[in-house]
Amino acid sequence: MKEFLGRLVISTLAVLVTSYILPGVHIDGAFTALLVALVLSGLNAIVKPVLVVLTIPITLFTLGFFLLVINAIMILFASKLVDGFRVDGFWTAFFFSLVLSLANSIFNSLNSPREYEL
Repeated sequence: MKEFLGRLVISTLAVLVTSYILPGVHIDGAFTALLVALVLSGLNAIVKPVLVVLTIPITLFTLGFFLLVINAIMILFASKLVDGFRVDGFWTAFFFSLVLSLANSIFNSLNSPREYEL
């Protein structure tokens, strides 16, 4: 549970940073960013695996790039579910998912404990 809350805080920060960077993504405040992070984690856990299985042929044909489209669809769906979160279009959602993934990676790498070997 502690790890989930940590990842949720990191995702919330990533959503806030991403909305600040990209013009066309509008978030009302920090609580809305928290709701977006919660909704995205739920969609990624429940809906995304179904979409991935249903689109295996096109994903294989595009060498995995169609997964980026699925991520953009998840962002657009989250914008319909959360009041106070608006994405202007598909391409904005596409770039939002890319920047959000990058921001999550950076925040997770800063948060993870490091082990050094001699």
